[in-house]
Amino acid sequence: MGEEILINFTPMETRVAVIENGMPQEIYVERAKRRGILGNIYNGRVVRVLPGMQAAFVDIGLERAAFIHADEVSAPQIPAEERANISISQLLREGQSLLVQVTKDPIGSKGARLTTNLSLPSRYLVLMPGAEHIGISQRIEDPEERERLKALMQTLLEQQERIDGYGYILRTVAEGATEVELKADIAFLHRLWNKVQARIKESKAPANVYEDLPLNMRALRDMTHSSIERVRIDSRETYQKALSFANTLVPEIESKLEYYPGERPIFDMFNVEEEMQRALGRKIELKSGGYLIFDQTEAMTTVDINTGAFVGHRNLEETIFKTNLEAATAIGRQLRLRNLGGIIIIDFIDMEDPEHQRQVLRTLERVLERDHAKCKLTGVSELGLVEMTRKRTRESLEHVLCETCSQCQGRGMIRTPETVTYEVFREILRQHRAYESDSYLVIAAPSVVEYLLEDASDHVAELESFIAKTVRFQSDSIYNPEQFDVVLR
Repeated sequence: MGEEILINFTPMETRVAVIENGMPQEIYVERAKRRGILGNIYNGRVVRVLPGMQAAFVDIGLERAAFIHADEVSAPQIPAEERANISISQLLREGQSLLVQVTKDPIGSKGARLTTNLSLPSRYLVLMPGAEHIGISQRIEDPEERERLKALMQTLLEQQERIDGYGYILRTVAEGATEVELKADIAFLHRLWNKVQARIKESKAPANVYEDLPLNMRALRDMTHSSIERVRIDSRETYQKALSFANTLVPEIESKLEYYPGERPIFDMFNVEEEMQRALGRKIELKSGGYLIFDQTEAMTTVDINTGAFVGHRNLEETIFKTNLEAATAIGRQLRLRNLGGIIIIDFIDMEDPEHQRQVLRTLERVLERDHAKCKLTGVSELGLVEMTRKRTRESLEHVLCETCSQCQGRGMIRTPETVTYEVFREILRQHRAYESDSYLVIAAPSVVEYLLEDASDHVAELESFIAKTVRFQSDSIYNPEQFDVVLR
């Protein structure tokens, strides 16, 4: 079975799933009210220059100022050998207008990341208005094909009396592209850049001058490589728009587009809904009986592997090796499904045999080769951990679909009723010493009041005897399990 793309569209939300061999591999969600800004171009205004950080904050019209590092500020007038010693304050000044593009969406408490090295993508090419070279995606590995594409581009650009200052990158999908297809892409990108330049002239900073396509159209432009067999869309209007878009920009996928009118929701077809629910959980069960634990924190994501119920047939080393092999494949898929980025630390079960270590690492490398995001694997550390990075440009699936728990504030744990009970006792004693009162009323969550009246009833009696005051209790379901109030009566 080949690959498919499913597009589930509603006016409030668009969801896209990439299916390989009948299994969801990637899931993307975009809300109409909270669309990402990755790839957008802004006429921004520099609001603060930070020489100590070699960076600056730029107002692009969002709640939080965006961030640009000195390395991302183009300065063609400065020789390359002098570039490393140039201070950000020599490149930018507060109050100046600056044309910038978003390279990373705002994630968590961090503002968007920016660059002045602009790029506009089409189907096969990326136009770079500030560069002059022709680059080719590293994923096109065949030397002959790389040479063919480079020669073809140079010929096309000479025919068009190439304008200085325009560079191009041939994308991975350009492998096998014809002269006609590349020529059409160049013309499209020139028209698009002319429109952007017109908007720049009309705009006053901060202003958005170019917005990347919505998710459903980005999926057609960026995800429909040669091995995609079909793209199913469950909205007739979106399907019609997709046909029109494909006709203009990606004609070779027009025949792969299908309108899905079925009564059964499109995301139920390949258990996408079920996979989304699993991808939001910490624990992933493996077929062998082992399991993975994912913990996503501000600094990094950690993955722990356990054998669980799997005991193997021969010996412990074989059990560990098989569990780790299965885990490596599952981790590669989960990173894509969850869209996890940044630093990722994997704690495989310790293996004594170096050959087993090598095979597990090779399996993980092979799975990551299919990933569209750039991954870098550093091998096994002295502590037996596998350290890797995965390029993060958008929020993870968890951050898009979830918010911090109001009960535990993101800790993942809440204090037990017993712990809260002892806190209540300490608060009553504190108030007894500070204020005059005839009695006390404790208002708390039902679980805490139940513990106070049943398990801790002896301690309550001792407390009342000690302070010579009565203590009454009132349960209130509005209170979370850690909340309570002690009221003087």
